[in-house]
Amino acid sequence: MSTSRRSSGLRATIANALRPPTPVYAHCDIPCGIYDPHEAQISALTVLRMTQLIAELPKPGASAKPEEVEAYQAKLARYVAVKESHAERVKSELRILWGDYFTADHVKQFPTLHESFWKAMKAASKARQSVAGTDAQELLGQVHAIAEVFWKSKGATPKKVPSMQKSGGEIVYPA
Repeated sequence: MSTSRRSSGLRATIANALRPPTPVYAHCDIPCGIYDPHEAQISALTVLRMTQLIAELPKPGASAKPEEVEAYQAKLARYVAVKESHAERVKSELRILWGDYFTADHVKQFPTLHESFWKAMKAASKARQSVAGTDAQELLGQVHAIAEVFWKSKGATPKKVPSMQKSGGEIVYPA
């Protein structure tokens, strides 16, 4: 190998080592065959829990000290940010299942599948915009409906078990 080729290869190696890595976002579009609605369910439970924490957060009264108001606002902002992030994560996980896992044959086998995804995506948007516990519960219910179909499509019998999370609720697993 010539000296110029070695030095240009060395320069490229050094430059690549100094350059920050480029983030890549994807659940493989190979498709890899590894799919699971678990992450969507955990995120929906997180939305529910953040909604509960927001409802439980004591509002400072008119005579509250500025630092008490500031502490309230900081907690509220964190709870809302996490709730919105996880509602978006639900949507992302559902898009992966809808776009990469489910096929036209699944739609024939489960004729309400398209509507289930549509309802779940709408519920995630509503839960993101809202702090109502009913909206978070609706999201969790819609995600459960998709998880049940997912496991049925794999030949499993889905069952709901307590989530054992502070939010309560259930998780759908294959039996």
